[in-house]
Amino acid sequence: MFARLKLTTAGESHGPKLCAIVEGLPAGLRIDFAALDTLLARRQRGFGAGGRMKLERDSPIAFAGAPDGRTTGAPLALEIGNVEWPRWRERDIEAMTRPRPGHADLSAALKYGYDDLRFGLERASARETAARVAAGGVALQLLEACGVAIGARVVAVGAAAAGGGEADELGDGPAAEAAWRQRWTAAQADDMGASDAADAAAFRAEVQRAIAARDSVGGVLEVVAIGLPPGLGTCHVWHGRLDGRLAQALMAIPSVKAIEFGAGFAQTRRLGTEVHDAIERIDDGALRRRTNRCGGLEAGMSTGAPLVVRVGLKPIATTLRGIDSVDLVTGEPATTAWERSDICAVPRALPIAEAVMALVLADALLERVGGDRMAEVQARVADLPRAHLDALALRGVPWRFGPRVDGVGASDSGDGAGKPAAGRAGPADG
Repeated sequence: MFARLKLTTAGESHGPKLCAIVEGLPAGLRIDFAALDTLLARRQRGFGAGGRMKLERDSPIAFAGAPDGRTTGAPLALEIGNVEWPRWRERDIEAMTRPRPGHADLSAALKYGYDDLRFGLERASARETAARVAAGGVALQLLEACGVAIGARVVAVGAAAAGGGEADELGDGPAAEAAWRQRWTAAQADDMGASDAADAAAFRAEVQRAIAARDSVGGVLEVVAIGLPPGLGTCHVWHGRLDGRLAQALMAIPSVKAIEFGAGFAQTRRLGTEVHDAIERIDDGALRRRTNRCGGLEAGMSTGAPLVVRVGLKPIATTLRGIDSVDLVTGEPATTAWERSDICAVPRALPIAEAVMALVLADALLERVGGDRMAEVQARVADLPRAHLDALALRGVPWRFGPRVDGVGASDSGDGAGKPAAGRAGPADG
């Protein structure tokens, strides 16, 4: 999935600490640890969050790769302590023998031969995402230094969906980016992560309904990147397509069951002329899309428009009201036991989605521009071509497929084909 960056996390849900190791960061990135603390704090709050969130205070420490707070180009190692570790260290762990439907319990025991279901739970727990958020927070700061911003909001909880319909028509350009920033600001101030007061009230009602039923509820979040240059990713190889890389990373967030880009599934119910974003020329020669139903991605590459992804999360697998299961020791029917968990995890997932998207986009950006130092990266990003007539090298002449013979290609047959248009260089010019 990653071409330049590599992330490894380790640690159990109730173990002493989590750690994240990030390889491939350029040297000279000043890490704002206060901003990382804020990002991680957002992962721990939200209406519907479980009791454990009131106890944890996640604050990452860099123990390698940033000796004075700046990356050196070596692997960056971050750790996050677990304040509950002493309580778990000093007691016996009760045997766990009843697998919870929707969790890793049964499949992990079958795969790895565990003699207790908790071994699968400890690693499959969403607690691991704290390490991903810490690492992704560094990627967010790298992107911000290059003019890219990422934010998210909740757009559905249970049966309640945000107003505005499935397809977003904000389009491209400064006005669209300003609108996204306003949504993010409102969402960060709301305990449901909503950008509209009426939506927030409807979302809370869904969570209250789940609480009354001693159940859990899922929903949909929307994560967006603005300021991206066009051309991140590729159309040439399937494994390099940016939409595929983003989908894999976002689907790896616990509870995520669905991904859509831009207008997503709504596009399947419309005609082509009602879906594809018309391209128009602005007075200065700039090119932009009138709408952004593609979500800032075409043919596996960024278009330069806001990159819009919606992420669907199922209800949390642990519920106050038990679910039918089987005791794997006795073989008898049983009901799952409740462990402290969320009623609704969707608001808490917002910074996780932002961090995961940042890791993929930072990787794609570094893949595009290279550079071992931040100054090199920033200069090369600033020099990337944007959607403008002057950035293109089209020749506007016919050509043919064919092999080269004695250094002459099919496009160089002497009839004028293959000669670049005046003022523009063709591929053969270097």
